[in-house]
Amino acid sequence: MTGRIFAALRTLPASGRIGLALVILWLLIAALGPVIAPHSPGAFVDESVFSGMSRELWLGTDYLGRDVLSRLLWGARYTVFLALGAAMLAVVTGTSLALVAAIRGGWIDEVLSRSMDTLTSIPSKIFALVLVAAFGSSLVLLLVIMAVIYVPGNFRIARALAVNLISLDFVQVARARGEGTAYIAWREILPNMIHPLMADMGLRFVFVVLLLSGLSFLGLGVQPPLADLGSLVRENISGLSEGASAIIVPAIAIATLTVGANLLIDALKPGARS
Repeated sequence: MTGRIFAALRTLPASGRIGLALVILWLLIAALGPVIAPHSPGAFVDESVFSGMSRELWLGTDYLGRDVLSRLLWGARYTVFLALGAAMLAVVTGTSLALVAAIRGGWIDEVLSRSMDTLTSIPSKIFALVLVAAFGSSLVLLLVIMAVIYVPGNFRIARALAVNLISLDFVQVARARGEGTAYIAWREILPNMIHPLMADMGLRFVFVVLLLSGLSFLGLGVQPPLADLGSLVRENISGLSEGASAIIVPAIAIATLTVGANLLIDALKPGARS
């Protein structure tokens, strides 16, 4: 297993290795950030607001005199893990529905496909804004909303893959043996869809990061006293002229996370996705 991982890493182009390094970096920051943060995210560490970078405060302070570095390390956890959880939930849900639709066919396929088309027709940001405004913002609600928004996209991809695989001989043999829907889905079809589905989950992750950051920038995402990367940009926007690091650094964090994930996805060889 380890040999396969190193072999795959050697085949990655330079852009893919850069993307992998950025993704691993932000995963480590999200996991270990609260442990290595020099201060509590809500602690007032300086009487001056938007103070500059110094030896004690590497990224300066925000609009309330709190340590920007500490809040960045804590905020990365919500951005990364919420986006990762929503992407995984969207892929699991969309793929499960796609397998049922492709294998059973008929009216089940028609109902599921038209339902997904209906969800796709609703603009994602408007859908999220309406639900957040109606039910309030919470971490669980944000997770569910973002997962639901990106289920249709995964459903279409997974269904197309499953429909192509159903016509192959090994699936027909399994049906001739009298195997049920669950066996055919999970033992015959799904293992042959793993690579493209993993690439799709990476794309969903990027989309969720951008959507979550946009919602937080509008004040409808992660709510105080918690903060994610988008919240850090929004709450310090008034100090752009005097405390630029409090705004620019979280924005760079969002950019490096999404660009790194995109570079890694793009570097995957087409042959590895089949």
